[in-house]
Amino acid sequence: MNKVYYLSSCDTCLRIMKEFNLVDSYELQDIKKEPITIRQLEGLKNHAGSYENLFSKRARKYKSMGLADRELREADYKQLILEEYTFLKRPVILRGEEIFIGSSAKSKAALAEAFK
Repeated sequence: MNKVYYLSSCDTCLRIMKEFNLVDSYELQDIKKEPITIRQLEGLKNHAGSYENLFSKRARKYKSMGLADRELREADYKQLILEEYTFLKRPVILRGEEIFIGSSAKSKAALAEAFK
């Protein structure tokens, strides 16, 4: 399955999708308009290795909710992502069995290598 979980209001997501020509060839899911389901999140976790790997600690609510001061467990990461779409690192790109998470330089380099 080739799919992108993203936010249509996120310029970084849109730029990455355009750069790697994902708009026309991948199934797209705007997580604000169509929230991620438990089943989808569990599938992403199986690819990513953990819910923490999918969790964005850069989200504004992370600090405002005092989460930076708490020790979070896997179940906490899962629940937070399901409750608030901004906690999912984005974009999340599934390409067959490969997963690319977020917009870090490391993730973009891995994408570039995969799309050679």
